[in-house]
Amino acid sequence: MTESPQKKLWTDRRIGITGANGALGRSLTKTLRRKGAFVIGFTSKSIQNAEISTTGPNKWIQWECGKESNLKNTLKELDILIINHGINPQGRQSTDDLDRALEINALSSWRIIKLFEQVIFNSKEETSKKELWINTSEAEIQPALSPAYEISKRLIGQLVSVRWSSRTEEQKRKLKIRKLILGPFKSDLNPIGLMSAELVAKQIISQVEIGLFLIIVTPNPLTYIFMPITEFIRTIYGKLILIFNKQS
Repeated sequence: MTESPQKKLWTDRRIGITGANGALGRSLTKTLRRKGAFVIGFTSKSIQNAEISTTGPNKWIQWECGKESNLKNTLKELDILIINHGINPQGRQSTDDLDRALEINALSSWRIIKLFEQVIFNSKEETSKKELWINTSEAEIQPALSPAYEISKRLIGQLVSVRWSSRTEEQKRKLKIRKLILGPFKSDLNPIGLMSAELVAKQIISQVEIGLFLIIVTPNPLTYIFMPITEFIRTIYGKLILIFNKQS
C-alpha cells in the first residue's frame, strides 16, 4: 500500500520547534509525530527530566535567548524550523516588560531566522526542501489587550514581511517561508483563548499540506480579509524599494 502525498510530505523529515513546551508546541509535536516526522523540541526550561514519549519530541535541545548561535549545528540537521516561542505580558507595560517582550518575541526570533538562513544559503546543495515557519499572531494587525505583545509581534511580523519580499530567486528555491497568523487559543499565555491548541495545530498542518504560505487560523473573519491585504501591501512596498535602489 503506497503512502498518500500528505504522508510523504512529513515522513522522516526533521522538524525543530521552539517553544515546544507550550500548548501549541506540544500539539504541533503530537500531530507531526503521528504523520511520521522526527521532532526536535527547543526549550528554555531544564531538560534533565524532560519526558520522551510517543507524543512528545524525539529529542530535546535546551537554549536561551541571546545564545542563538549555539543552535547552529542543530539547525543544520533540520528540514523545517518552526519559530513558536514567545511571552505575553498581558496588560503590564513597564520598561522591563517591554524589553522582555521585544527580546523574546521579536529580536530572538529574528536572530534565529538569520542563523537558519545562513545555514541554508551557505549550503552547497543546489535545491532544497527546507522550510521556515514563523508564528507572528494576528496581533500584527489588531489589538490583543497587551501593548508589549502587540508591539513585539508587529515588529517580527514586519521583519518577516520585508525578508519575504527581498529574497533572490535562488534563496526562494532553497528556503520556503511560511507565516502563521493565529487567533486566541487556550494556553498558559492566554487561558481564555477561544480555540484549542489541538485544533490550531491541525489547521496549520492542513493548510501547509495544500500549499499555503500565509496560514491563518482564527475565529475572527476580519483577519482573513485584512491580513492578506496587509501582506500584499508590504510585499509591493518592499519590491518597489528594491527597484528604486537598483535604479539609483
